[in-house]
Parts: sequence; C-alpha cells; structure tokens
Amino acid sequence: MEKLIARIRNYQDARDWTDYRFSEESGIPQTTISSWYSKGAIPTLPTLKKVCKAFDITLAQLFVTDGEPVTLTPSQKALLERWSRLDEDQQAAVFQIIDKM
Repeated sequence: MEKLIARIRNYQDARDWTDYRFSEESGIPQTTISSWYSKGAIPTLPTLKKVCKAFDITLAQLFVTDGEPVTLTPSQKALLERWSRLDEDQQAAVFQIIDKM
C-alpha cells in the first residue's frame, strides 16, 4: 500500500496541490489525507474512487505500475466488487479477520 500512497502523493504534487486543496477537490477530509501520509492509513475503495475523480483518472490508472496496467483475476474482481459494498465497520472487521490468519 505504500506504493499506492506514494502514487497518490505524486499525482497531488504534480498538480501542486496542498493537502487542503486536495481535500477540497476530492471531498475527502483533510485529516484523512494527512493520515495516509503520516500514519500509513489505507484508503477505502470508495475513497480511492474520490481520489481518481479529483485527479480525473481511472482506478486502473491509479494502480498502474511502471506503465503496465494491473490485470485482476476473476476472483480478485469479485472480491473488489464485494468489498466496495461494505461499510467502513465491515471493512475493518474483514481486516481483523485477515490479520488473524
């Protein structure tokens, strides 16, 4: 996830946006944005969609590494589709389960 946060920062820096401006453009609270950079918090999928809308890019573009698009397996696509329907508490519960595995 560190690479994802670094890519978000790169998009932000390329536009010369402060965290405040990024917050205004994306509708994401500034405290949330700051927590990504300072605490390594992980953005949720709905939040990533807001990030992409602010930067006028697709989710696929956000996840591109070294110019190569990421290809998801059918299982990974199904997982992301289901994940996006979870609220924040449910997502936290899933992370707790995964961490215990």
